[in-house]
Amino acid sequence: MATLNVSLTPEMLAFVNELTRSGGYTSVSEVVRDGLRLLEQEKAVAEEKHAILKREIDAGLADAQAGRFSDKSAREIAQDILRTAGRAP
Repeated sequence: MATLNVSLTPEMLAFVNELTRSGGYTSVSEVVRDGLRLLEQEKAVAEEKHAILKREIDAGLADAQAGRFSDKSAREIAQDILRTAGRAP
């Protein structure tokens, strides 16, 4: 396994030391690897959210270009949604 030197703020170092001292992790390396796994997962989730948003925007633009849009206000649309869900004001 590769070795890497990392500079940490005093607060980060205290946090890492507490995690190892409390028994949650057996080593500083384990804490760093777990943190990197979480960062990797967070990045993947953000990328998926971005892809979903892009698909939805593209679908909305395609609908608008095809003339499929509503002349209702955002408030009217929200009220319709609430009414359909059985939660109308």
